[in-house]
Amino acid sequence: QAQLVESGGGLVQPGGSLKLSCAANGFYNYAIGWFHQAPGKKNEGIACISMNADYTRYSDSVKGRFTISRDTTNSNNTVYLQMNNLRPEDSGVYYCAGDGPRFRLCVLNRRNFDTWGQGIQVTVSS
Repeated sequence: QAQLVESGGGLVQPGGSLKLSCAANGFYNYAIGWFHQAPGKKNEGIACISMNADYTRYSDSVKGRFTISRDTTNSNNTVYLQMNNLRPEDSGVYYCAGDGPRFRLCVLNRRNFDTWGQGIQVTVSS
C-alpha cells in the first residue's frame, strides 16, 4: 500500500529556514497538502498543491514565508515545503496528506484528505 513519508524536520533558530519533503510515490493523481499541529492546537492546513503542480494554496499564517512545490520527474513524486523566516509559533508536527483522486486544483480542507503521513517534528527555538 502506498504511503506518504515526511522527512527534513529538526531544530532551527528563529529566522532560519528548513525544507520538508514528502515522498508521495503512488499518489500521482492526488492533491497533496501540508498540515501543521502546534502543541495544544488544532491541526491546521497550511499549503496544498494540485496534481500537476499548476495550482497552490496557502494559509494566511504562512503566505509569503513558505513555498510548496512538487517534483514529478524521473518517476519521482515528491512534494516539498520550503519554510523561510521561521518563527517559534511554527514549531510542531508537520504532516503531509493526500486528497484524491483530484485532477484539478487543491482545497485546504482537512476533511478532504484521507491519506496521511506519520508526521515530522519541527522546532523553532534559539
